[in-house]
Parts: sequence; C-alpha cells; structure tokens
Amino acid sequence: MNIILLSGGSGKRLWPLSNDIRSKQFIKMFKNNEGEYESMVQRVYRQIKSVDPDANITIATSKKQVSTINNQLGGRVAVCVEPARRDTFPAIALAAAFLKSEKGVSEDEAVLVCPVDPYVEDSYFEALKELFELAQKGCYRLNLMGVEPTYPSEKYGYIIPEETTHVSKVEEFKEKPSKEAAEQYIGQGALWNCGVFAFKLGYLLEIAHRHINFDSYLDIYSSYEALEKISFDYAVVEHESSIGCLRYSGEWKDIGSWNTFAEEMSETAIGKATLNEACKNTNVINELNIPILCMGCKDMIIAASGDGILVSDKEQSSYIKPYAEVMDTQAMYAEKSWGSYTVLDVNDSSMVIKVVLMPGHRMYYHSHEHRDEVWTIVSGTGTAVIDGEERSVKPGDVITMGAGCRHTIIADSELNVIEVQMGEDISVEDKIKYEL
Repeated sequence: MNIILLSGGSGKRLWPLSNDIRSKQFIKMFKNNEGEYESMVQRVYRQIKSVDPDANITIATSKKQVSTINNQLGGRVAVCVEPARRDTFPAIALAAAFLKSEKGVSEDEAVLVCPVDPYVEDSYFEALKELFELAQKGCYRLNLMGVEPTYPSEKYGYIIPEETTHVSKVEEFKEKPSKEAAEQYIGQGALWNCGVFAFKLGYLLEIAHRHINFDSYLDIYSSYEALEKISFDYAVVEHESSIGCLRYSGEWKDIGSWNTFAEEMSETAIGKATLNEACKNTNVINELNIPILCMGCKDMIIAASGDGILVSDKEQSSYIKPYAEVMDTQAMYAEKSWGSYTVLDVNDSSMVIKVVLMPGHRMYYHSHEHRDEVWTIVSGTGTAVIDGEERSVKPGDVITMGAGCRHTIIADSELNVIEVQMGEDISVEDKIKYEL
C-alpha cells in the first residue's frame, strides 16, 4: 500500500504534555505487547506494518515535527515537509507530488490518505487495505471509509451512502450536526466521516493542477506559502460525483481530549503519583521528577510537565484549547532526531537545559552569534568538536564555548549533558549550521 499519514495539530488539547513541537500523536502513553510505552504515531506505524509489511509510508507534517518523527520512527518512513500550514488539500497535493517525483510512484497506483492519530484495532488497517484495493480497481474515482456510529455524535461529519451494503455509492454528506439530526442520519444508515481517502495518484494530481501551477514536487514546495488555505473536502470531495464508501464496523476512536485519552490509558497513573483509596475515576500523568499526591479526587485529570500543570474535571478537560492558546509559554521538552532536551531553568539572560543524546548520534555542527555556552558532561562518553578540534569527553568534563565558536558533540554511549546558555538574546533562531 502507498499510505500518506497526515500529522498536523498545534498540540493545545492535551496541554501541558503537548505543545507546538510535541503534538498529541507523539506522547508516549500507551503500552505495547512488550509492556513498553509508545505514542500514537508509533502504534499506527506498527499496526500498518503488521497488516502490510511492505507498505510505503509517507508522513506529511510541519517542520516543527520532523525531528520528533525521526526520533520515534528513525528512517523507517519518508517525511514530506510542509513549509507552512495551508490546510489538508495543499498538504495532500504536496504529498502526492512527493510520491511521484521523489518516490517514483506511478500515477496509476492507488494511494491512501488517513490521519496519523486514530486509536483503533488492527481490523481498521485490514479495512484500509480493502479500501486501497477498491481504489486500485477504479470502480469510483474517490473512495472513503465510513465508521458505523456508536452514538449520535455532534463532533463528526456524516457520510450518507445510497445503500447499507459493505460498499456503496455516496449519496451526500452532512456537516457536524445537532444530536437530534445525528440520530436521524444514523437511522438512514449514515456513517461517521473519519477523514480517510483513497484514489489513484493521477486522479489527485489532475485535480491539483486545476488549483496549483506546478510541474514537480519542488514547484509546489517553493510556492507553498502562497497557496490557498482549503480543505480536501471543499477542494475535492464536494465536487466529485463518483464517490464510493466502504463501511467499517470495528472500534474507532478519535482521541482529541484528555477525557478520551484517559479512557485508553492502561494504568491509573503514569510517573510519580499516589492516589489514596478515596480517589475515583481519576488519572494522573506526571513527567516531572517530583511526586504528586491525590486525595479524594473524583472524575479528574491531573497532568504535569515542564510546560505546566493541569488539574481538571474530566468533562471540563474537553474545553481546554482556548485557555491553552493564550498561554505564552516556551516548550520545555522536545524530542529531536539525535535525542531530547528538557529546559530546567529560564532567566532573562540565561537558560539551563538537560540534553540527552542517543548512542551514535550528534547535534548539528553549529555556532551562535548572541550567546555563550557551557557544557558539563553528567554521564556517558563521546567526542566534542570545538572549532574543528576533537576531544574525548567523559563525566565531569566542562567545555566552554564563546559566541561564534563552532561546536558539536557526538555520543558513543547515551550522553547526558547540562548546557548553560548565557546572553542577552537567547533564541532558537540564533543558530548557524555548518558541514562537519
């Protein structure tokens, strides 16, 4: 299968664990069969490969998420980077051009597009494979998967098929309705629209050419920020008359809030947390290295990270987004392709960061114009390169680098470093990269 996974989101609904860099799909909160925590993107990747080991997976995402994807999946997937956020149609058009120009996918091959973050069982991916085969046969120009509703939801759009058969031509679509209207649609055999599309690659490229003047992937990429913001539904689905829908009756959950996230947690608490016997239906997720004690908490979510602390009634947690959006806070934790960093302390003219490098990885060789840095090696061994000079490093070593000094560090084993930044203008933009 050729699969495009859409990975977007600003990370506000699961604050304080999610942010602009670490959206909900990257939070490791689910246990796999080995008892290890994995994120939604890791879970979805594993499930796709269990159904189709040869699946050709491309993740369409923003620049901010690339390092996290590389950290969690390594080089096992292709990444199509959006230079800016322009909604789902430009993202899918860019990814389609990427498949043709960069991956050599034929225009006659089918392509699946789906979100990166559904919480589903393996049967969902078996259904995706069936949808892919339906698109490959070409019975319909556009193919969707609809989920059989379990309740009259007001959060999802609805697909109304002409028949209640396993595969049917689509009669019409309904936007997010009231509960009463949803009950009526379900009585007509309507399905939840779960944002899954399948088509021949050439079909999508043909439509893309109507909206965008391009000859290749690089053409779209270079003009991407000027493209119209428009959803795939408005640009493609609403104008297509040949649409088929495959009915999916298995479990499907859109985990978009702390409340739904908690429903799938395998444990009451993750991290240092103690709940007394009077606590009922309460979940705690603690990323801080300090204990949380809960006494008599009922129907609550408590989440703590370096970005902040949330204490919320489970129902009210669904309304967190507007409050989180107005908080002007720096992301205090991020996963990078080489490891991770955690901000420990921030002042007007200094910042202290804990850096963890994975074995065999290194930072970019770089310099800063407006700040000095000091590295203290806490554990592990590696090699530091300072203005072209190499030196081995071990626990207790201290390295001082002035502004303009070119530097990087390469980990032999897992390497823990405390980095102190000092300067009047400390900014993530203050970085010049060099070839090593």
